[in-house]
Amino acid sequence: MSKPIIATTSLAGCFGCHMSILDIDDRILELIELVDFNKSPVTDIKKFTKPIDIGIIEGGCCNSENVHILKYFRDNCRILVSLGECAIMGGLPAMRNNIPIEECLKEAYLDGPSTYNPEGILPNDEELPILLNKVYPCHEVVKVDYFLPGCPPRADLIWDALLALATGQELKLEYSSFKYD
Repeated sequence: MSKPIIATTSLAGCFGCHMSILDIDDRILELIELVDFNKSPVTDIKKFTKPIDIGIIEGGCCNSENVHILKYFRDNCRILVSLGECAIMGGLPAMRNNIPIEECLKEAYLDGPSTYNPEGILPNDEELPILLNKVYPCHEVVKVDYFLPGCPPRADLIWDALLALATGQELKLEYSSFKYD
């Protein structure tokens, strides 16, 4: 029987969720026995090379490129998992949601305390992704099958979820996964 294929990517976030994947420590060797990684920073494979069983998305959508990548993942993954608060609710990047884009750009490129831009030039290259009006969680753009909370999610939660999904078991999240003291 062939092993399930996992792909991962990061959108608007800090990459901390991928660090939590690595924090499963030596269990990653067990995971490699159960699954094959495909397009992922974990493997440095840049493109899908086969159909994906489990896609893992970290980060929300703040620009047109994030939306494109998320839709591409959804189209190529049988199961899609939102990993972490940025993917589930927009996270820290969504703090800009109540501020007009123009004001964000002005602060970042013109008026910021450490900004030096005497010509007052805003980024305007046609190859740059277009900023969205707000940061969107993944499920507001595509259908998401599972949500793993945390900022970042605990390594044990990621391990339990990947183990269940890879072996065809039901994914059960305990209350403690959502409650933080």
